[in-house]
Amino acid sequence: MTQEFLGNSQFNISNQAVSASCPSNIALIKYWGKYENQIPANPSISYTLNHCRTNTTMEFIAGEEFSVQTFLAGNEEQKFAEKIEKYFKNIEQYLPWILKGKYIIKTENTFPHSSGIASSASGFGAIAKCLMELDKIFSSIKEEGFESLSLTTDNHQPSTINKKASFLARLGSGSASRSLYEGLVVWGKTDEVEGSSDLFAVPYNNNEIHPIFKNFHDWVLLIHEGQKSVSSTVGHGLMNTNPYAERRFQEAHENFAKLKTILVTGDMEGFIKLVEHEALTLHAMMMMSEPAFILMQTGTLQVINKIWEFRKITGLALFFTLDAGANVHLLFPNDIDNKRITDFITTELIPLTQKGGVVKDVMRF
Repeated sequence: MTQEFLGNSQFNISNQAVSASCPSNIALIKYWGKYENQIPANPSISYTLNHCRTNTTMEFIAGEEFSVQTFLAGNEEQKFAEKIEKYFKNIEQYLPWILKGKYIIKTENTFPHSSGIASSASGFGAIAKCLMELDKIFSSIKEEGFESLSLTTDNHQPSTINKKASFLARLGSGSASRSLYEGLVVWGKTDEVEGSSDLFAVPYNNNEIHPIFKNFHDWVLLIHEGQKSVSSTVGHGLMNTNPYAERRFQEAHENFAKLKTILVTGDMEGFIKLVEHEALTLHAMMMMSEPAFILMQTGTLQVINKIWEFRKITGLALFFTLDAGANVHLLFPNDIDNKRITDFITTELIPLTQKGGVVKDVMRF
C-alpha cells in the first residue's frame, strides 16, 4: 500500500535551506489508540487552526556525516535532535537521500509550550513540508501536482506532494497528518469519506459543510501549563489492553455517520452534543485504562460545568472540546453577536486557569 510513496533512487543532492510553516489542529472525533507504524485504530476528523503554528527552517549540508542539530526558539534541544534522527532513519525508503548529509533545524511555535495545542502536529507537519521541498529539488520533480504545496486538486483530493507530506508527517506524529490542510480534515479509513486512508489525511469536502460551521473561535484555556503526567504515546499504548477499546473504535465510525448529516444540515445542537461527547469519551478511556490515569484537573471540571450552566440559561452556542490534557478548547461561532459569550469567558472562565492564560485562535476555511 505504501509503494506510491517510495522515493526516487535517482537524485542529486546539494547544500540547501528551505522553510515551511504548518498550523496545529484540534480533533472533533478523537483518535485514541493505534497500531504499528502509526496506523490509527479509528478514523478522526479535526479543525485546522489559523494562528497557532510552527515555523521551521531546515538547512541541509550535503556530503557531511548524517546528523541532526535542532533549535527550539533559539535553544538547542538534544533530545529532540535524537528523535528526529530516528525519524529520518525510519523514512529513508521514502526519501533515499535523507541520510546523505547534516541538518540544522530551527523551529519556533507561535503558541506557548504545554498549552494544550498539539505542537507535535504542527512541528512534524512543518518538517514534512521541508523534506518534500528538498525532495523536489534533489529529485528534479516536474510532474503536475508537485509544483507547490497546494491544498487540493479540483476534485477535492490531495495533490500528490501533499499526500506524501501527510504520509511522512504521520510517521512522526499521527495527528500531524491532519495539519497539512485547512478546514475540516479526515485521517483514518471510513466509508463516510471518499478517499480516506489510514496512511494519510484528506480534506473534508467543503461543499458538504453548512456555512454555520465554517468560521469558529477556538480559545484555549490554560488550566495547567506544565508537563502532562502521562504522555500521549503511553496513553495510546494503554488502549491495547483497555476492555472498552473495541467499542470505542466502533463508536468513532458511528459518530462519523452522525457528523456527516450534522455538517450538511447545520444542526448546531447535534454538533455540540457530538463534539462534547467525543471529548469526554477520550478522557473516559484514560480513566478506564490499566493503570488508570486522569489528565483533567479541578479547573477543567469547573469550566465544563460553568459552560453547561451558561448554555442552559442563555441557549448560546458556547461549547468545548479537550485534547489529551487538562486545558479546555472553547468553541463558539465567529460572528458579531458573541459579546455575551466573550464577556462570560473573561469574567467566569479565565479566572479558573492556572495563570490567567488563554490562547485565542480561529478555525476558518
